[in-house]
Amino acid sequence: MSALPADLEPRLRTAAPGGCAFSQTTNARGVTVAWCELADNADLFAAATLLKEMGARLSTISALQPRPPEDDDEDDDDAKAKDAPPPVALSGLPIDGKTYQILYHFDLDGSTLSLSVFLPVDAGTVPSLTPLFRNADWPERELMEIYNLRIVNHPDPRRLFLDESIEPAVLERLIPFSTLVNAASTKSLWEKIIEHKEAES
Repeated sequence: MSALPADLEPRLRTAAPGGCAFSQTTNARGVTVAWCELADNADLFAAATLLKEMGARLSTISALQPRPPEDDDEDDDDAKAKDAPPPVALSGLPIDGKTYQILYHFDLDGSTLSLSVFLPVDAGTVPSLTPLFRNADWPERELMEIYNLRIVNHPDPRRLFLDESIEPAVLERLIPFSTLVNAASTKSLWEKIIEHKEAES
């Protein structure tokens, strides 16, 4: 594996004037992984354009609602520590289990760089990366459908799976996506299906 270009961080900082937090690690086998959190979602397209110019490929897009870190010290009697506000993202949004984080995973000469942005629930927008990376099409449509996030200037914002008459983000509201894709919930779902089939026969 090759390391990321030495000038990647300063170039990203230039492309993202709103600010960014950059970090990278290389393991003993030479695999480099880097993270870049953008403070301003408006800088996403410029940062992605830079990566495209550097020969990066968009591998995939993922999203989550990160929870605040749990307090490991159960014996702590300090009420102020328990009532402390949640940590905040570089953008100033709280990391409270409601704010969305979207991660854009890029391959750059065999190394991985993930750009991330944070969006408030029910109010977040990001620009579509489909003009730069055609394979952003379906992942962006899936994000709009599951999470009801707004992807601005997407060329085909139709839903992929759910009928248009179904309310936005119904899966996230009724069955959180993290639960939906969890193997344990899949197992229990199949157990219910098998029980139902056995009851019918």
